Amino acid sequence: MAKDFDGKVAFVTGGASGIGEAVARQLAERGAKVVVADLKLDAAQKVVKAIKAAGGAAAAVAVDVGKIEQVEEAVKFTVDTYGALHVAVNNAGIGGTLAALADYTFEDWHKVIDVNLNSVFYSMKYEIPEMLKAGGGAIVNMASILGSVAFPSAPAYVTAKHGVVGMTKSAALDYAKKGIRVTAVGPGFIDTPMLAALPKEAHEGIKAMHPVGRMGTSDEVAALTLFLLSDAASNITGSYHLVDGGYVAQ
Repeated sequence: MAKDFDGKVAFVTGGASGIGEAVARQLAERGAKVVVADLKLDAAQKVVKAIKAAGGAAAAVAVDVGKIEQVEEAVKFTVDTYGALHVAVNNAGIGGTLAALADYTFEDWHKVIDVNLNSVFYSMKYEIPEMLKAGGGAIVNMASILGSVAFPSAPAYVTAKHGVVGMTKSAALDYAKKGIRVTAVGPGFIDTPMLAALPKEAHEGIKAMHPVGRMGTSDEVAALTLFLLSDAASNITGSYHLVDGGYVAQ
């Protein structure tokens, strides 16, 4: 396997499971030193243990991405541990409550916006200065297909993911001439243990919503994410890339 991230330091939020874990693992396999940041420190440490067992370099840090000071400390931990920051994947997020807009509680609204949208601002605010010190870098913000289309009873989530796409474009323009590329990835329904636990009828119904006839995998999302972080994508910035089996094209 190519070691095209050799010498690079990576920071991945929500890195203890799902897409974040797949991204962290693939980055380590390709030579990066990876900081796995997650609300669940024990789970992040398990990912780090697996990466080290496979010969990679990684460290874990606890972070609630909805809290500014914790994001600042997590980025500082990364630089203190490995000396720099070159690539980041702002992946942490939650689904939130399902309810029509007028029925959505203020508490649920603020929680989803804090974790899914504000956290991306907090993360980039602290990541970008470190990347400038390192001479440049690349950031991928994990959006969703709901960054381009809507879904019933998910007003906060849809708003947050649309916001992530817009913030990505804005940041990309601000730093395009300073050596930092910023892109967004929009996964569709991904085949995770949570979805696998659904009743068979619901699971099959979700698969049927995708023209390719199946859900995506975390590794597929991670593969696109690593391409966007890599030097092979050196002329790509400010863009939003779907991994959705044709869902949005319908």
